[in-house]
Amino acid sequence: MCKSKYAEAGVDVKKRGIEAFRETVENLFPGAFCVVVRDPLLPEYGLVTHTDGAGSKPVQSYLNWRETGDTAWFRGLAQDVLAMNIDDIICVGAEPVNFVDYVALNPFKVPKAELLKELNLGFKECLRTLLDHGVKVKFSGGETADQPDQVRTLDISGTINGRVKLTSVISGERIKPGNLIIGLRSGGKTRYEKRENSGIMCNGLTLARLCLISREYQAKYPEISAEERGYYGRYGPDQYLDDLGMTVGEALTSPTRLYAPVVARIMDEYGPYVTGLVHNTGGGQTKCLRIGRNIHYVKDSLPDADPIFMLIQKESGETWRAMYENYNMGVGFEVVAEEDAAEDILSIPERFNLEAKIIGRCEENAGFNKVTIKSRFGEFQYP
Repeated sequence: MCKSKYAEAGVDVKKRGIEAFRETVENLFPGAFCVVVRDPLLPEYGLVTHTDGAGSKPVQSYLNWRETGDTAWFRGLAQDVLAMNIDDIICVGAEPVNFVDYVALNPFKVPKAELLKELNLGFKECLRTLLDHGVKVKFSGGETADQPDQVRTLDISGTINGRVKLTSVISGERIKPGNLIIGLRSGGKTRYEKRENSGIMCNGLTLARLCLISREYQAKYPEISAEERGYYGRYGPDQYLDDLGMTVGEALTSPTRLYAPVVARIMDEYGPYVTGLVHNTGGGQTKCLRIGRNIHYVKDSLPDADPIFMLIQKESGETWRAMYENYNMGVGFEVVAEEDAAEDILSIPERFNLEAKIIGRCEENAGFNKVTIKSRFGEFQYP
């Protein structure tokens, strides 16, 4: 099989090598979306600690800032980091407790005080939105590191702690043939958001930047990429495209959606019928492979991919098979539920003006999990 354009850009979507840590991690539910360990003080509870970052999206925010002088381009990264963490731990039914951030930067390139001010504003806005919808998270500060020898521009990540009753863990073990898959859109605009979202979230940004942004910006700001990788796009960050309904820079820095308010409501009203939850980050439409056992996930009613994904495929020449593995392709979160409740569950995202639909079903598969994507671009099976 030919190497994907994403892999050629130096990114391994399969994250080979992390299996080395499995023997060290004491995971009570190996088939769950996140690691759950027993709380040593409250044995009936599990602790869920998760860490993730905004990927290479900060590089695009940096470029947008350099071209405009507006530090507000950094603000959305706070939502990216918070969403990438909280929307992962809710997949095992954990309630968030506290969150810390980590910011590494090159002080010769990035204005530290202005950056931190924007991130603080971003975190405050996100935490207020979550609280307004009944999701409580304590912000416990974080760490800032000046690393001019290690970081070309900036890197932002975070860590969240959560707790879940061991009897309430969504482990994926209840997923069975006949369950339906509900997809929640990654693009558009919900009732709790201020602007339209391109849907890109935080995965695949390396390829997206390289194939969309013109090489003139790499020449102008060589710190935005390693010499081994060249930008080969046709666009500037301030270029407005009718298909996107926004500029290229806005599309590439659209913050990752906070799904926690919607999922919390789904669990409150239909929790007993939910058998699995999946945040479609690294791995895109194949992320569901990590939960359940001997399940064939058949996705044959996916919505049309958001325009940003169509543009990336066109400009990069990436195969459609790899696109569905690298990107969420318009579905950022999935709820696997019993058939009897699936239609009723759709009423929850509707209240938030979040587009959702039944995108597929679960069938039996012998010996391992499998995903089949049936799209207008072809039929693809993983692994």
